[in-house]
Amino acid sequence: MEKLFKLKANGTNVRTELIAGLTTFLSMAYILAVNPSILSASGMPSQAIFAATAISAAFATLIMAFFANYPVVLASGMGLNAYFAFSVCPQLAAQGITDPWRVALTAILFEGVIFIILSIFRFRETLVNKVPKNLKLGISAGIGLFIAIVGLKGANVVVNNDSTLVGLGNFSDAGVALSLIGILIIAALWHFKVKGAILIGIVATWVFGIIAELVGWYQVNPDAGVFSVIPDFSNYSVFAPVQTMATDTFFKFDFGYVASHAVNFAVIVFAFLFVDLFDTVGTLIGVAQEGNLLDKDGNLPRVGRALMADAVGTVGGSILGTSTVTSYVESTTGVAEGGRTGLTALSSAVLFILALPLYPIFLAIPSFATAPALVFVGLLMVKNVTKMDFESDIADTVGGFFAIVVMPFTYSIANGIMFGIIGWVILKVVTGKIRDVHPVMWISFALFVVRIITIIMGVSS
Repeated sequence: MEKLFKLKANGTNVRTELIAGLTTFLSMAYILAVNPSILSASGMPSQAIFAATAISAAFATLIMAFFANYPVVLASGMGLNAYFAFSVCPQLAAQGITDPWRVALTAILFEGVIFIILSIFRFRETLVNKVPKNLKLGISAGIGLFIAIVGLKGANVVVNNDSTLVGLGNFSDAGVALSLIGILIIAALWHFKVKGAILIGIVATWVFGIIAELVGWYQVNPDAGVFSVIPDFSNYSVFAPVQTMATDTFFKFDFGYVASHAVNFAVIVFAFLFVDLFDTVGTLIGVAQEGNLLDKDGNLPRVGRALMADAVGTVGGSILGTSTVTSYVESTTGVAEGGRTGLTALSSAVLFILALPLYPIFLAIPSFATAPALVFVGLLMVKNVTKMDFESDIADTVGGFFAIVVMPFTYSIANGIMFGIIGWVILKVVTGKIRDVHPVMWISFALFVVRIITIIMGVSS
């Protein structure tokens, strides 16, 4: 262990690293319940998603552990999974595409390959540095609002209203009431710095749901999409999720769509690319600052290797059948426990694999129990709005604001990024600050202008 991870040089030991790995896993294990809940809306089988989520998380995290030697754990990213299921797939389905999730997985594959290339040439850091701070923060806050409304909608707290577009759900419904209670549970646990607060909140809400089902408050009605929240072990098989993944989602790409809808596909890939770009680098810097891992110049050593773990993990995840794999900010919980090396990541990766046989439990957790996690993670992301500057530059202000409001109100992360970048570039030109526009922003602007033109012409939607 000492030779592999240089524990003494990093001021840590095996026990500390193992405890840190367990802490990180507990703080982010909610993804094993949330990801199948979200991605299954695209038509993918839940068991396959569960297996792909766990295996891809372990795979990418092992690369981080041995190649980069950082206490950072990776898994399918929040916000990116929602974009996959609730933005990309519905748009593709509206075009008459059968199994739209296959196209989305193909976009994830392309994104991962591009990230590998960018990582090799050390170009990712350059891209991040040239996008204005307000726009980065606005995108993060907008994604927070987006996944919050996804969670509230999944729990029927927010429902359709023909007069006002959205309305408040029925409080007599068990799912609505319990999801709101779950949010308060997570908030209280977070306040008292309870480790694994989000996971505990999900489990507590789920247990209340089981009680509600047993006493008759929660009414099971499969025809209406209301399923039992009690785990079903009747046809249990240890390898069932892996077998389902192997037959239903493994290497299920749709390259035919790429050839016939090149522009639309490019926009999908770009949106995944853009969001993950800032999410990953921001997370790595945040974890590094928490663990005092930055060098004297404020740089993160071996950052290229850490970014490569994210890129290869994304490719692996797309092959298995899950959305973009990215570094998790919850890694800071393990760092706070003293984790400083890849041994922390290794122990978390092992726990993801050990969770595979527990699939009946994770898959029985209903959307109203995972909704509190989505809402609370949304809250943590929305806090970025407090770091925004609304006074100095109108382009920065409007660009960031567009990203924040367009994402939830149009139910699309890509739309938020598109309006944010287009608004920013146009206002920079109008206000005589065209020199502030870096070539990467011009390329982004041009791509999104083409996107709008294709929408107007009915080429894509």
